[in-house]
Amino acid sequence: MTPSAQPAAALRSLRQVRQVRQFTDQPVTDAQLDAIVDVGRWSGSSRNTQPWRFLVLADRDLVRRVGEAGAPHTRALLTAPAAIAIAVPAAGAAVSFAYDEGRAAERMLIAAGMVGLAAGIAWVAPDHRASAAGLLRVPDGWIVRTLIALGHPTDEARQPKSAPGAARRPREDMVTRDGWSDRLAPWEPPT
Repeated sequence: MTPSAQPAAALRSLRQVRQVRQFTDQPVTDAQLDAIVDVGRWSGSSRNTQPWRFLVLADRDLVRRVGEAGAPHTRALLTAPAAIAIAVPAAGAAVSFAYDEGRAAERMLIAAGMVGLAAGIAWVAPDHRASAAGLLRVPDGWIVRTLIALGHPTDEARQPKSAPGAARRPREDMVTRDGWSDRLAPWEPPT
């Protein structure tokens, strides 16, 4: 059957994208890094402002030092052989650029899987941003809060984190048509 006849089957690979935070020592190629960062570069942005700048990190020692500077939220960088940091102007970083940054990050996460790698999105908390910026030589007026850790997953990282069918809330708890319904499950903050 054609993909249009089976939309859920056609989109299965998108539902299977996972965050990976443990990587092997196997290197990432320049061709893989270039292809992934170009997906980020071609991501959509509000009014096509393209506010981001991408810093490709292929120096394993630098990737690890940035991971140490932003820990614990950057722990995936401690084993990643490569990463891509997304820099955005600090002036609009609170809301507008954050949306565009997230779009680019998610697309690069998906692209990594399409070129045979695994990836995890790491976040630099506000109190660690100056340290990360110093290591990456980010100029004043720019911030880095999102990085994509890239590499080949360890066997442990490949293991499911949840039992089959338990990784997401049931569809009926999260989705309605034509407006809100009382059957939607209340949101609860993580514990």
